[in-house]
Amino acid sequence: MLYDLVRAGLFRCDPEWSHDLAIKNLSRFASTPVDLLWRQCVPNIPTEVCGIQFKNPIGLAAGLDKNAECIDAFAAMGFGFIEVGTVTPRPQLGNDKPRMFRLPEANAIINRMGFNNKGVDYLVEQVKQSRFQGPLGINIGKNKDTPNEKGKDDYIHCLRKVFTHASYVTVNISSPNTPGLRDLQFGESLDDLLSAVRNEQLDLSAKHGKQVPIFVKIAPDMDEVGVSQVADALMKSEMDGVIATNTTLDRSMVEGMEHAQEQGGLSGAPVREKSTQVIRRLRELTEGRLPIIGVGGIDSAESATEKLDAGASLVQVYTGFIYQGPELVKTIAQVLKQQR
Repeated sequence: MLYDLVRAGLFRCDPEWSHDLAIKNLSRFASTPVDLLWRQCVPNIPTEVCGIQFKNPIGLAAGLDKNAECIDAFAAMGFGFIEVGTVTPRPQLGNDKPRMFRLPEANAIINRMGFNNKGVDYLVEQVKQSRFQGPLGINIGKNKDTPNEKGKDDYIHCLRKVFTHASYVTVNISSPNTPGLRDLQFGESLDDLLSAVRNEQLDLSAKHGKQVPIFVKIAPDMDEVGVSQVADALMKSEMDGVIATNTTLDRSMVEGMEHAQEQGGLSGAPVREKSTQVIRRLRELTEGRLPIIGVGGIDSAESATEKLDAGASLVQVYTGFIYQGPELVKTIAQVLKQQR
């Protein structure tokens, strides 16, 4: 009920302004008596993936807390894990505004943010100040002005910076809002990037005596051949897992709605089936040997269960959380607990 009132107010304002206001206040009031407004007890559903212990399999997807400023606030909501970022080596403003649009009829959002963030050094300092003891993922990307042929240097730079502070690291090569980024998902570009990341991972593991799994976040807009090629590359390069999926460029599910033709990635309910199809196919192609984090259109216990049944070991929420608030996490966890 409280979140319904908050949402009603925020949804009258510009989406990005509302987001920034929420982040500012969550950061300001985390770990104070005010956080009783969003703190909740969520059932424990012990889950192990890549040697990491999760209290429950429901996580916060990257993009909501780009600069790791609200880790403790989101932890109080009962998430089993939190992923921050996407972060780049250098701070960048992102694309021109306006760049975020709500589609309430479809419980969806279109964004073309463009990896706006304060840079990896700032993010690391925020992580150091957090009290969160659960699994923390850090999502890394490349700066907009870094050419693709040098993109791996940006990923390696970020990996070195965040390695000792992350439970796992996500290599984001699937955002549609950085020109040419999705080209890194295919062929020699993908093989070269993953090989470099894997070699650096091994070096850093030996140096720090710590194993930090690497996940790769992929797009939903791939045909059968594309998914097969990505699966082969991930297995060949010995990546630890995959996050499926990012936002979609497909507008067929929201055709005719206000803002539907805005450029950017579409998230929320309309991407649910596309994401699930990719998860199901990845499980088949990898014979279940590659852990999958399922994300895309999760706005209910039913849609979360659908992802898990398709082959995901963990799930993440973003747009569904924007529309429903912290109660979504608790609702999903309660149903999953009953099912187990």
